[in-house]
Amino acid sequence: MKKLFALVAVFGMLSFGSTVNAQEAETAEPAAQTEEVAATDEVAAEDAVAPAQEESIHKVLKTKFVEGGVGWMLPVLACLVLGLAISIERIIYLTAADTNNKKLLKKVEDALAKGGVEEAKEVCRNSRGPVASIFYQGLLRYNEGAEMVEKSVVSYGSVMMGQLESGLTWISLFIALSPSLGFMGTVVGMIGAFDSIQAMGDISPIAVAGGIKVALLTTLFGLIAAVILQVFYNYIVVKIDGIVNKMEDASISLMDIITKYKANH
Repeated sequence: MKKLFALVAVFGMLSFGSTVNAQEAETAEPAAQTEEVAATDEVAAEDAVAPAQEESIHKVLKTKFVEGGVGWMLPVLACLVLGLAISIERIIYLTAADTNNKKLLKKVEDALAKGGVEEAKEVCRNSRGPVASIFYQGLLRYNEGAEMVEKSVVSYGSVMMGQLESGLTWISLFIALSPSLGFMGTVVGMIGAFDSIQAMGDISPIAVAGGIKVALLTTLFGLIAAVILQVFYNYIVVKIDGIVNKMEDASISLMDIITKYKANH
């Protein structure tokens, strides 16, 4: 009913607005119509200029990239592309690994009550995510005692955490490498600028300004690449911390379930 009332209200507002606009159009003077035509022409002119501005921005980026020196810009671009590729792969993997642990614990507890350890292992085997794998490893050692189950859960939890953190080293490498390559390109460009000054025997503002501008472009692009990758890196680290906390909490809950099951059997 609320949606129906909302639709009726919107329809009424639109109808009222169209009626008012029609009345104003009928009573408008020719001068007002002339002003509307002029305003429309201005909007059309701005719309025509917008694509040209977008193209100019694209051309400026390409020009600055070439001015910075392809030999230095390409490694920076490669660091950015590779870092983004690894980051996206990690985000997809972590999203798939972040499962509903409470639901899994409920399934394991129900399976233990109905069919015992074997049915609980089957539930874990058919579930995805690191928590299900940890549960399965713990249930495999159920007959060896609660202490062995706990050790197995802790040990395999470390293995799962290592898999979650896989790839972070490469991302951090590209974060450090991008500005380093940019700074190196800047230093090389500055050396070239001073060599030009030495060859001319005089300080030319044009030569110095051009050389410094080209040298600083590599640093700029390197810093941009590092900032982008740093944002992805921090997001991945936060996501890993959240999954690890859920894993630890679920492992404690599993030990409570197993202890209760042993006491009843």
